[in-house]
This record gives sequence, C-alpha cells and structure tokens, in this order.
Amino acid sequence: MQVKDLISARVSLAPMAGITDYVLRSLIRENSSSALITTEMISSEALTQVKDTLITKREKNHSPISYQLSGHKPQMIADCAKYLEEYADMIDINMGCPVNKVVRGTDGCALMRNYQLAQEIVRTVKSQINVPLSVKFRLGYTQEEQNFVDFGERMQESGADFITIHARTRSQMYGGKADWKKIAELKRAVDIPVFANGDIVSIETAEECLNQSNADGVAVGRASLGDVTLIGRIEQYLNKGIYSPPPSQEEKINMLKEHILREVELRGERVGVKFVRKFYPYYLNGFTGASKLRGEIVLIDSLKEVLSKLDKIQSLKI
Repeated sequence: MQVKDLISARVSLAPMAGITDYVLRSLIRENSSSALITTEMISSEALTQVKDTLITKREKNHSPISYQLSGHKPQMIADCAKYLEEYADMIDINMGCPVNKVVRGTDGCALMRNYQLAQEIVRTVKSQINVPLSVKFRLGYTQEEQNFVDFGERMQESGADFITIHARTRSQMYGGKADWKKIAELKRAVDIPVFANGDIVSIETAEECLNQSNADGVAVGRASLGDVTLIGRIEQYLNKGIYSPPPSQEEKINMLKEHILREVELRGERVGVKFVRKFYPYYLNGFTGASKLRGEIVLIDSLKEVLSKLDKIQSLKI
C-alpha cells in the first residue's frame, strides 16, 4: 500500500509507550474502519534481544497499521524494521519522545540535535524495507532550537515518505499549548504528507488544527484513551461530514468494562486489571466525586470486584 492509501482517513492513532497495545488498537479499529493505527514505541535494543513479544500481535483488520521503532543504531533499527515488515503496513521512527530516559540514550527527540545520525537512520532503514517509512518528531528540543523545518526537509531528503509532528518542543513535554500554526511552515517546505499532533481532543479541535496547520491529517493521542470512538468520529466527520456527539459517562464506563475484559483475556486477571489502571483517569472524569472513586477502584485487584464497582458508579446516574 502507498502512503496515500494508508492515510486516506486523515486521522491516526498516535503511538504511546505502554498504552497503544493490541487491545487499545483493536478497540480503536472497531470504531474506525480506515484510520492509521500505530503501535506503542518499540525499543530496537529490546526487540533485538526478544522477538517473541505481545508488541507484534495484530489482526488482519488492524491494517492500515504502523509499527514504531526507537533507537540510535542505524543498522539495528533497520534489522528490526525488516523483522517487523511482516506485520507492518508502515514503519515509523520515533524522533520525538521527550522522556528523560529516552533522550539520555540519544533516542527520541535527542535525534533532532544530531542531523547526521538521524539521516543515517532513515537512509539505512529505507534501504532495507519495502513498506513506506515515516518519522515522528517535534518542533525542536527547546524553544530556542525550533529546527523542525530544516529537520523535516532532511528527513524527506533521506527517504522518509510521511511525517507526523507534535506541535510542542521537547522542553515543553506535554505542557503548555500545541502551536498548530507552526506546522504550516513545515507543510510549505516538504512535499511528503504531514500529520499534526498535539491537543487534538475532539472533532472541533481536529478541524481547527487542520485549518491552522494546513496538515494532511491529525494524529490523536491521549484524548483517545478514555474514548475509543473519538478517532472514528473524527474520521467520519472529516470524510463524510457526519457529526457524532461524544459518548456519555455511562457509555464511557461500558467502554472501560470492555477494555478491562479484553486486557484480562490477553494478559491474565492479575496483570490485566493492573495494566488498565493507567486508563482510569481518562475514562472516569468530569463528574462529581470522580477523583475519590478512582482512588478507590485503583486499589482493587479482582476483576469481579472492579466490574462490580463500575456497576455501582453507573447506578449513581452521574
């Protein structure tokens, strides 16, 4: 498949480490027929050591799907990309992760400070795979180092077929406000498609982001965690002009129940219930007493008890 086919929905699930796993990707796909979904960030170092991992698990209907790799050793990343090609419709290189333990190892956004290495990674991976290659990066490392236009041009020159840009700097992490207007500068400088990422939390913000950025589409991250219908609703609006309202709190709790059941089926009860705890703040919010209820449910390890607690929360008619 060509890039234009993979991004035809004009919306994608942004990669999130430890978040966009098999279950979440499956739930997103069930609510979105053709959005590009992306795996969680896969360490090339870790994948080199252990190939038998849940991270590669997928279903046929997961296409179009991109597998994201991180690292700083060009040949190692290329070897991992070749291995993942069996599963992937696209390979994505992470050059935007702002987390300290990632950038300390010269991975993620640290690569924006090393043009030569970043370009070598793209060239090496591109030479060894037969699927499209994308790169995800930020506006720059700091507010003073906003080199995203130059960096994007170099990624294109080195062989990247597609760009996703988070409209914040590394120093901002996930704070402050995403600067969508800056992305328009990158769009004018490159010929390959560009998706905008950052602060897209609704159909309305997706539309506004596209207006300001002139991007080819949007990548949705954290906002999809408590609403697995969001990406599908954006897809439907952008492509068919059909507006579907956000889910009610009761519907979100039903989504959470299904999410827990799927994770337990995949990982077992003890691990599955604990894994979903990170999603509670996204599913259970916006109503009186939400924080207190999250504090109570996060202490529960039993699947039966968690589901019972969620039933009680629903019965409160919040």
